[in-house]
This record gives sequence, C-alpha cells and structure tokens, in this order.
Amino acid sequence: MFTGLIETTGKLLAITPTAGATRITIASPTLTARLNTGDSIAVNGVCLTALSIEPNAFPPRFSADLAAETIARTTLTHLRPDAILNLELPTPAGSPLGGHVVQGHVDGTATLISLTPITPNQPDTDWRLRIQLPDTLTRYVVPQGSITIEGISLTVASIVDNVVEAAIIPHTYAATSLHTLTPGAPLNIEVDVLSKYAERQHSAEKFTLTEKFLIANGY
Repeated sequence: MFTGLIETTGKLLAITPTAGATRITIASPTLTARLNTGDSIAVNGVCLTALSIEPNAFPPRFSADLAAETIARTTLTHLRPDAILNLELPTPAGSPLGGHVVQGHVDGTATLISLTPITPNQPDTDWRLRIQLPDTLTRYVVPQGSITIEGISLTVASIVDNVVEAAIIPHTYAATSLHTLTPGAPLNIEVDVLSKYAERQHSAEKFTLTEKFLIANGY
C-alpha cells in the first residue's frame, strides 16, 4: 500500500520491448540502493515490481516489466527519455498514513487542462490544477474527497461535470513531476478505492434480497 506522498523523483532512461514484456528503466540515486529484487515501487502512481537493480551504475537505476494491462491503462509507455517520474516506496505497517490509501492500481487516464499559479511571478505561490476525467470515473470523485494524480495524493477542490480542480502547494509543485507538465498531457488517475467499495456494496444491497432489505421495507 502507498499513501500518495512522493518520496523523490527519478528519470526515465529507456522503455524497451522484450520478448516477454516491455521493460522500463529508471534512474533513481536515492531509492535504488533501498530496493531488492521483487520489491514494489509506485512509478507515477503505477505499482511496479523492481528488477535488475543496479545501485553502482551511473546513474543508479532499476527496471520493471510492464504487462499489457499496464500499458493499456496507464501513460508509462507514452513517456519520453529523461521524463521526470514520481516515485514512492510502500508504506510500512504501523507508519502514519499521511495521504490516503493508494493501491497503485491506475483506473484510467485524465487530460491536463491547466496548471496555473495563484499569484503569478511569485516563487512560493500556490497553484490550481484542472484536469478532465473520463466520464466513467466522475462518479467516484467528490469535493473534499481524495484522488491520486500521477501518484500524488490530492484533495478535490471542486468537480463540475468531468472537470476536477485541486490546489497544489509550492512544495508539491517543486518536488514532483507537476512542474514539468504542459496542457494536454495524459495523467494517471486512481480514484479513492473506498468509493468503489461503497458503490459495490450499494449495488449488492439494492439488487440482492437480504434480511436487511426486507426489514427496511416493512416485511
């Protein structure tokens, strides 16, 4: 499990098709030495398995294989070499949950509409992020709820139709890939898993004849 609090950023070195899968190679001087083969790591919000770990390479790097489902559902294979990537290791059991529950299971992609400073020409300004969600994901998003964008845990400031806005503090803007993005960029989105469980439970209660349903309806 992740929390959406980005530990550091890495740099995309290569995306290479292989006989069995597509392999992504990432430079990360700060995290590579902490990885063991088989460890999970979130890359732009996508949970991957670390392979071919090279802490003594220059720069230190690791790789991961991308399954066909990952390629179809995320933005990773659309990135170009030297792209900045948001990286997060799993949260150890018992650690404070600073963001929200993030699985690293991307639900789909959104499109960046704009990322604008609240106070232009000021180095420590807040920013306003606006994205366009796929219609299939809007029902899982509510104002003041949580959403994961490019692996970053953010609070929804507003949602109108399928346009979501979030406030970005200066630290998040500077310490993640957000400052490298331009309008039109595709973004990995993971909605709050609790909202999906709530929908599933509501659907089951609505269409299944249960004791709770009978009592509630006067039987």
